[in-house]
Amino acid sequence: GLVMIEALACGTPVVAFRGGSVDEVIESGTTGFVVDQVDQAIDAALRIHTIDRRVCRQSFERRFTAERMASDYLQLYRTVRDRQRSQLVS
Repeated sequence: GLVMIEALACGTPVVAFRGGSVDEVIESGTTGFVVDQVDQAIDAALRIHTIDRRVCRQSFERRFTAERMASDYLQLYRTVRDRQRSQLVS
């Protein structure tokens, strides 16, 4: 997933085969294309110019900056902490 995120950070649309984190990273038709077969990948490569590079960068800014990731981790840690506290009280 890191290579796809790096591409979005540069404003580069992505063509990727479905699997792993692809569906979580790429918004098919918006930040690139998620494909299942080689012929779909060829078609996507021919249509890649229809993807707005600014939208790719904006998606990165909204979802994958260090600040955003740190904030999400803090929220996760707080949730775990609060659950552990409530179990200790029970």
